[in-house]
Amino acid sequence: MSTTPKTLSAAHGSTVRSAYRVAIVGAGTVRGKEVAQVISDRNFPSADLKLLDEDDALGQLETAGDEVTFIQNVSPEQFERVDFTFFASNPASTLKYWKSARDAGSAIVDLTAALEDQPDAMIRAPWIERQRALSLGVQLQPGPAVVAHPAAVTLALLLLRLQKAGTVLRAVATVLEPASERGQKGMDELHEQTVNLLSFQTLPKNVYDTQIAFNMVARYGEQAKPTLASTQERILRNYKSIAGGEASIPSIFLVQAPIFHGHAFALHVDMAQPSSVEGLTKALEGEHVSISTGADESPSNVNAAGHGDILVSVAQDEDQPSSFWIWAAADNLRLSAANAVECAETMAASRPQGKIQ
Repeated sequence: MSTTPKTLSAAHGSTVRSAYRVAIVGAGTVRGKEVAQVISDRNFPSADLKLLDEDDALGQLETAGDEVTFIQNVSPEQFERVDFTFFASNPASTLKYWKSARDAGSAIVDLTAALEDQPDAMIRAPWIERQRALSLGVQLQPGPAVVAHPAAVTLALLLLRLQKAGTVLRAVATVLEPASERGQKGMDELHEQTVNLLSFQTLPKNVYDTQIAFNMVARYGEQAKPTLASTQERILRNYKSIAGGEASIPSIFLVQAPIFHGHAFALHVDMAQPSSVEGLTKALEGEHVSISTGADESPSNVNAAGHGDILVSVAQDEDQPSSFWIWAAADNLRLSAANAVECAETMAASRPQGKIQ
């Protein structure tokens, strides 16, 4: 698998064709719905948006841009003449259908991490690629774009920015994981556990195999897949890939929090030289980062919900003048969907110009 995008398509903001055919596999999932919303918000030039899924989601009405459409059954025939396919369901579904989409000529954007080990896949985070000012070329037949874990994107953007304030000697991050990273089933189980605890009933444990309601855990039960440890490993692996050795590698500790939506981060950094809150704040400012200065604006997963930016506040360590705490929150679903759609935008130069295929 390639880890550095050496031959990607045109840079952010390049001219694209007037219209494309787009399919979302997993359109009924929380990730799929967010991708559809971002496609609409960014005015992605799609003349035909296919909403595809399996089982329970079939026949559901969903909004696609200004239109309301049905979710259809996913099948190989659905990928004919499709320019871009977003896989937003689960790894098993992605592995089942992605080759059909590829063989039909579609560019692949994977939000499930199922294709991370494919030889021609690239871990992508356009936010980070712009921050690193990568020179992106055109690849006529790009391999799958695997969207980096949202926690990896957040940490990479913050630590790359901090370099403008000086050398980061060490970074330690505690990452609070929301239930939405496990999809609708994960959120449903958190809700059911909460209700059952308050009514003194047995807790469902099909997703996490442990109690997460009113609880903080660093390890799931033995039957839970994927494990929390494997997710932590993926965050660090994706971070190293997208940061490209240009930022300090943080020590990461992942905790499952009893929250439905949005990542929260406690990031401690040791700087090589004494600095100031103002200096670090100025370094962090920029695209996709919103600085909070007042108590009423403190970053939280609630404030971050539906927000396109990473919310950040900075405080100095009282005992160490060169050490700082950065508290941040980000909408994990919106961040992943935004990077996924931007992946498609940068891959647009590989699609034929003119009319729809």
